[in-house]
Amino acid sequence: MAESDSRTGLAAMAQAAQQAPGRGLPPVHLWHPAHCGDIDIVIRRDGVWMHEGSPIGRPALVRLFSTILRKDADGYVLVTPGEKLSITVEDLPFRAVAVERRGETLIFTTDVGDAVEAGAEFPVVVDVDPGTGEPAPRVRVRADLWARIARPVFYELVELAEETGGELLIRSDGAGFSLGAVAA
Repeated sequence: MAESDSRTGLAAMAQAAQQAPGRGLPPVHLWHPAHCGDIDIVIRRDGVWMHEGSPIGRPALVRLFSTILRKDADGYVLVTPGEKLSITVEDLPFRAVAVERRGETLIFTTDVGDAVEAGAEFPVVVDVDPGTGEPAPRVRVRADLWARIARPVFYELVELAEETGGELLIRSDGAGFSLGAVAA
């Protein structure tokens, strides 16, 4: 997409997202417009949303775009009833930047303001980064969109975990999740 087309596309996507009905998340799973191309938006590994090489400095705009983000078989897209534009996501689209225990449930807060109650539908998964061998924890936010759990938040989870059978386990909303093996 040319620079002027990209700016027009960005403005059109923002306007369409603002017109989404209700105060909750728009029903992006019901929208199936034709693919319009790519837009120069990158969600960096550190969670910063970039447009044409510059950070999107308005948190409200990032939040707005996050509500029309969807992961399709061919990658991440921003979608409205009339447009579908591909974007680049370097790792995962969101960051879990806080966790709080309320009763028996862990509530994660993402960098775009989503609150996620971990449980069977929204699991905590800890993969191992093949390059570093370090844990790469994530939590499901909605549909096939995940948040990378920030390192300080992961340390909080480790503090909350119980050692069972050589693993660190946390529980939330009746579900159990392994944080990994206990180091000898």
